Amino acid sequence: MTQVSHKSFEPGASCPLDGIRVVDISRLVSGNMLSLQLADFGAEVIKIEDPNKGDPLRAWQTGGISVHWKVYARNKKSVALNLKEPRGRALLCDLLARAQVLVENFRPGTLEAMGLSPELLHRRNPALVIVRISGWGQDGPYRDRPGFGTLVESMSGYAARTGFADREPALPPTALADMVAGLYGAFAVMVALRQVERGGGSGQVIDLPLLDPLFSFIATEAPIYQLTGEIRPRTGSRSETTSPRNVFRTKDGRYIGISASMQAMAERLFRAIGRADMIADPRFRTNTERVRNAEECERPIREFIAARTLAENMAVFERAEVTAAPVYDIDQFMADPHVIARQILVAVPDAEMGALPMHNIIPRLSATPGRLRRPAPRLGEHTAEILGALGLDRHALEELAAAGVIGLGERS
Repeated sequence: MTQVSHKSFEPGASCPLDGIRVVDISRLVSGNMLSLQLADFGAEVIKIEDPNKGDPLRAWQTGGISVHWKVYARNKKSVALNLKEPRGRALLCDLLARAQVLVENFRPGTLEAMGLSPELLHRRNPALVIVRISGWGQDGPYRDRPGFGTLVESMSGYAARTGFADREPALPPTALADMVAGLYGAFAVMVALRQVERGGGSGQVIDLPLLDPLFSFIATEAPIYQLTGEIRPRTGSRSETTSPRNVFRTKDGRYIGISASMQAMAERLFRAIGRADMIADPRFRTNTERVRNAEECERPIREFIAARTLAENMAVFERAEVTAAPVYDIDQFMADPHVIARQILVAVPDAEMGALPMHNIIPRLSATPGRLRRPAPRLGEHTAEILGALGLDRHALEELAAAGVIGLGERS
């Protein structure tokens, strides 16, 4: 941990989204990723959680510690509110009357069944921006299906393109579909808020499936299929558009990633490994020919790299300005001098871990940067603060807590 720069929270820091209130009733990854982007730049994100269990993201633990919650719930506030109770839903409506954004990821139709349809919410707050996250979208024949990211990663075509041709398709090891949707969603919220500013205060509904954003990452598959009539096989770490591009094993058992995706880069690589003759070889003279003859093109590169350690290879490639980089594990990434200098990771104070490493604010704005203002909240930590502002005194809050409508943050 000594490699990571330490950073303190800045509770009162001014940020560009100050004054924007986001009520997030979503669960798990996609909604939390979306609201994290807004919270990092100053929006007041109020997480509505079940008083007994909290957001299920809290249950994703390592060694008994909710690491995922600590990272993706930073800069947010927690209100423990039972939405199965009519009084809980009424309090949510009161909050939404004073909010700019609602984020939800229930199955389509659930919000309506709760008496919280967008039409009803807009009657009370016409400027409200409502983000509806789902697996497959608010309409279409699959709208009522369960929509976890794994299902979307499978059906979108993403898994079918990932991995090696002689092995089963590979799912990403992270919640990729959820993360991608969250980033798209944060952008969509800013577009919608801009329209509220320009359009006289009218909000709108953002239909945000997990499927559509992830497919956009492989969207060229469709025109390529129409053009060729062929379903492309998995190619491992190779590219079907540029060559040489792959991962190569070094003498000391490490790996290097290489992408010579421009003609000048390929020529530099050939010279660096002592094979300038490949530049004029008809099999490797153009990118199209290199892709067609990828195995033959990579063979001398593989042999050169295999005969040298990672450090020796990188010294050669850095001198020749070849586009190559080591394949890092997380410990190597955390120790890299560039990562340290850029403070890509920062360690913040944490009651359980002492110092918690997490990614810094992304992206970096020169004039209006985001800030790390507060750690991820305890369950119900801000219930009294937020609901008290609606006019509920301590006696009313305690009565609601006794009735199971709210939680007042006694549990961590």
